[in-house]
Amino acid sequence: MKKLRVGVVGVGHIGTNHARLYAEIPAADFTAVYDVDLARASTIVKKYRTAATRSLEEFAKLVDAASVSTPTNSHYEIALSLLQRGKHLLIEKPIAENPQHATELAELAARNQLILQVGHVERFNPVLSALEARLTHPRFIEAHRLSSYPNRSTDIGVVLDLMIHDLEIILHLVRSPVQNIDAVGVPVLSRGEDIANARIRFENGCVANVTSSRISPERMRKIRVFQEDAYLSLDYEKQSGEIYRREGGKIKRDKVPIEREEPLKQQLVSFIECASTGRQPRVSGFQATAALELAVEITKRIGSSG
Repeated sequence: MKKLRVGVVGVGHIGTNHARLYAEIPAADFTAVYDVDLARASTIVKKYRTAATRSLEEFAKLVDAASVSTPTNSHYEIALSLLQRGKHLLIEKPIAENPQHATELAELAARNQLILQVGHVERFNPVLSALEARLTHPRFIEAHRLSSYPNRSTDIGVVLDLMIHDLEIILHLVRSPVQNIDAVGVPVLSRGEDIANARIRFENGCVANVTSSRISPERMRKIRVFQEDAYLSLDYEKQSGEIYRREGGKIKRDKVPIEREEPLKQQLVSFIECASTGRQPRVSGFQATAALELAVEITKRIGSSG
């Protein structure tokens, strides 16, 4: 099978990891990078023996598919240009700054029969597969995503930076329209909120309580799901989990068997497969737009409560 020519636009912190993995994946031919920082692009070129390009037009001629891992405010313009040139795209989350631009990109990709996948990488965490295999009817979900100050992605608040991962997963698990949102957030080191909490009630009765912080001394990426017959506690960071069940009037605890993997690598392998075969991605442009709409609404609620 012919290798897919792939490239990376934006080789900062996240894009560098995309470059590393494309160079490793057998089905990928890592052909080009484009970054306005020529020194940064040059480092990647030397390390992985690929081509540095001086424009998006030049980049597009060398690839069939690409990762867009630039700051969020440039996603729309770059993605629009590449989709119009017939390229399959993996855009880092959030897909765009606003739902209107996100919808436009998703619809353009669909019209042109192009793959548009969005980098909600936790969907490729083996922890989520373990959860989905045991999920029946979630009634209450609690998610915590904490990190130290990143000094990147500070053009957006913590809801669009971190919480959006959990929002996309919760929408995927619950599959019911949102009925009500309560949210609070506080800016500490950024213009936007650095710590936020949202309580989301769905029409089917499920409630999700989501907390995100990028000013925490500890790292945490956990989700707990309560349903009628069990309670699941899963740790994305450690790729470990436990399930608690009621048996014979007692609570029984079992470890959830999880096969460890690098989620980003699984995501890129899946993207290459989708771009090569036409199979729909796990997180499409439309699903990412729904997560963005919810994140933007939470951000608005935080703004109005301040």
